[in-house]
Amino acid sequence: MLKDLIGPPPLPVMGVKWQVTLVDPQAGDAEIVHTWMNEPHVATAWDQAWPLERWSAELGRQLGGDHSRPCLAHLGGAPVAYLEIYRVARDRLAPLYPHRPGDLGVHVAIGAPGDIGRGLGRDLLRTVADGLLAADDSCTRVVAEPNILNSASIRAFTAAGFRRAGEVTMPHKIAALMVRPRDEGDLPTW
Repeated sequence: MLKDLIGPPPLPVMGVKWQVTLVDPQAGDAEIVHTWMNEPHVATAWDQAWPLERWSAELGRQLGGDHSRPCLAHLGGAPVAYLEIYRVARDRLAPLYPHRPGDLGVHVAIGAPGDIGRGLGRDLLRTVADGLLAADDSCTRVVAEPNILNSASIRAFTAAGFRRAGEVTMPHKIAALMVRPRDEGDLPTW
């Protein structure tokens, strides 16, 4: 199958302002992710306010596979956001739109309540999308699928250069398919 021929998702090529690192459960990153996922603003959008043990297992599962890379985004050396960078071809999103083999997806959660509403998400999303396109020549678009009810997330993706390409129905939500194309001809149509 085609999805077996592509490698795991890369980490984005980042500049000086932001850094993205793989989660390191041994360094306390699981506790950070667990804390953020239980913050009301994240729990509402992600529906993953799980116990620490479940988050530790989930992060280990992702680190051991080639579908998704769990990451922390750091600003000025401090962790600010949790990211999951994934290969669409290996994701449940794949059958819902005409994806390309190199498409990459991103899930983002700004962790601390004091960090939301300050434009950090918009800046991070733009930097990550640019970094993923730079990291993988086969990637012609970066996608995301926020819930259509999450207007703050959709605004942040739009401000970061993503375009709303349509809606997709997933088991747990109706999502806005947000696409950051490498070129205008890379927007999906269906």
